[in-house]
Amino acid sequence: TVQVDARELLTSVERTEDHVTPPELAAWIVEGRADYRLVDVRDEKAFAEYHVPGASSIPLATVLDGALSRTDKVVLYGDGGVHAAQAWMLLKGRGYPRVYTLQGGLDAWKDQVLFPVAPPVPTPEEQARFERAAQVAKFFGGQPRAAAVPGAEPMALPAQAAMPAVPPPSLPAGASARPRKKREGC
Repeated sequence: TVQVDARELLTSVERTEDHVTPPELAAWIVEGRADYRLVDVRDEKAFAEYHVPGASSIPLATVLDGALSRTDKVVLYGDGGVHAAQAWMLLKGRGYPRVYTLQGGLDAWKDQVLFPVAPPVPTPEEQARFERAAQVAKFFGGQPRAAAVPGAEPMALPAQAAMPAVPPPSLPAGASARPRKKREGC
């Protein structure tokens, strides 16, 4: 059984104490920080295709099986954040005090870290921020992009040959398409 103090959880969420942003996580990785554990809650196949550098694979169904210590600072992520949020809720309910999610999950990591988009008409501050983001993207094998162009091809994820885990196979170019909705009505 999981016991949850709903008011405490809601307060933590409201104060945004429940997550780490993708640029913040990227800075931790670049700095070589070792005071946290990064956990990918997706299945093994998705993890092998691509994962954030330094992540461990602990699929959602096994997150309570003892692989995590209650004393660890744990950052969880999945594709978009829902499964990580569910794992966060379970771990918080089980008394893990330092559990966080990657805000927006792997989708936000791709958009904000791997493939940042230049502002169309940037202010000097926005340009400087984009140039820093472009350097970080290159560090992780990503590619900064010019201002968004409608209908542009999605970017391919970088290969992870330098990762300490078993090297995953290269990803095919492009992202998986969403299934088409069946037409309804007359």
